[in-house]
Amino acid sequence: MITVVMFYMLINLQQILHTLKEKSSEEEFQISFVCHRPEGLEILEEQTKFSKTELQFLYRAFKNECPSGVVDEDVFKLIYSQFFPQGDSSNYAHFLFEAFDTNKNGCLSFQEFVAGLSLILRGSMYDRLNWAFHFYDHDKDGFITKEEMLNIMKSIYEMMGKYVSPPIQDDIPREHVDRFFQKMDRNRDGVVTIEEFIESCQKDENIMRSMRLFDSVF
Repeated sequence: MITVVMFYMLINLQQILHTLKEKSSEEEFQISFVCHRPEGLEILEEQTKFSKTELQFLYRAFKNECPSGVVDEDVFKLIYSQFFPQGDSSNYAHFLFEAFDTNKNGCLSFQEFVAGLSLILRGSMYDRLNWAFHFYDHDKDGFITKEEMLNIMKSIYEMMGKYVSPPIQDDIPREHVDRFFQKMDRNRDGVVTIEEFIESCQKDENIMRSMRLFDSVF
């Protein structure tokens, strides 16, 4: 089930970055970037695993989509709805927005955007798994509960749409969650800790393979 979530996150990132690239020619980038230079570019280069050129490209593209320099949740949901018109992506976009919005002010800044991308695309395997754990741990109490996992699984199936063939049964998300907990809840206390999560993921080749796919996204 981790593989399913990471697969859709991979699709999202590929589509978003591809869209940004299409809207940014090299010549336009060189001209407009002078007007949109982010403060602390050198600091971002030190804090992330992106080069200066990559950060310049990402910032220019970010400003094209978000001239104000920040993205609120409604705009973020609108962006996602363009990629999954056959379903309702609003709940999944909500969870992902909150994962990127690290300072919890309701707006996604460029700094938060590239920090999240850097962890997912360029971070170590531990960094990526740690990020994934906190994506599931919605209330940030250090544990993944069945309710938290089920909410995210339901959001993925909502995003896939009602017209998937064969049709998805209503009990499928819960069955996925039950299998997840059987595998990862080692001490059977009803919650999954970050230690249980990372250890189980590292032993699963399918999960590791899905995580490595992010290496080729950008």
